[in-house]
This record gives sequence, C-alpha cells and structure tokens, in this order.
Amino acid sequence: MSKYLLDTNILLRASDRASPRYSLAVNSVASLIAQGHECVITAQVLIEFWVVATRPVEVNGLGWSVEQTEKKINQLISQFTLIEETESILAQWLELVTRYQIKGKRTHDARLMAVAITSSLTHILTFNPKDFTLTTELIVVHPDEVEPATLE
Repeated sequence: MSKYLLDTNILLRASDRASPRYSLAVNSVASLIAQGHECVITAQVLIEFWVVATRPVEVNGLGWSVEQTEKKINQLISQFTLIEETESILAQWLELVTRYQIKGKRTHDARLMAVAITSSLTHILTFNPKDFTLTTELIVVHPDEVEPATLE
C-alpha cells in the first residue's frame, strides 16, 4: 500500500470541529488507513500546525493556548508515523526550487515535497493541490478524491 504525507491543512481541519471541512479531513484520513495505506507526518507539518493553532482567530488562526496545542501535537505524534528529517532534504529542496523556479511562500511546500521524495513517499494528501502541481515525483490527492472505506 501507499504512504501519504498529511499536509498541515489536513491536520488543522481534522483538529477543528468548527471547520466546514472537519468531516472531510477526518473521513479521508480514516478511509486511507482503513484501506491499508499509511499516513505520516513530518516535523515541518507540526511546526506549521503550531503557527496556525496558536495564531489568534482574528488573523486566520485557531486561537489555541500553548498547552492545548502541545497536547494536540503530542496526540498527532502518537497517532501517525513521524518521518525522520535527514540532511539530504536540503539538497532535494534546492533542486526542486531551482528546477521549478519556486519563489516566496511556496518554498515551504517545496520542502514538504523534498521530505516526501527523500523518504520514498508516493502521495501527499492536501486541501491545496495547486501548491504541489509542479511536481511529477508525487501523487497529489485532495480529500474529495479519497474513496470512502467500505465497512464489511
């Protein structure tokens, strides 16, 4: 089966019951796992999660306390495999941003791609497929594209 890197936006929506995409995020991850796929995370995703979770609601954050955010991050670490980040990521990232002429904020997405590629991951699950459209190395999947798991 395949290994899916969970993008930060998946974890954020699945952690925010008030989000209109909460159920879609939770159900797509649960379906992937039920189908035998492995869902993984990386330190960068957790760092990005912290940024948004602790940012005030008025500026597009969740407004969570440090304690609440730490508890959720520890839960995510226990729930999903945390991919080791190696020094080969930097060379892969530099190659990607140079080849695809990536600038600005998109460099964060290129680093996620580099982590996935160097870790031999094949898929990324994201609500923002356009952030990864340049890559030919990964299969980019929107939660709407995940087949619901069948109950037997």
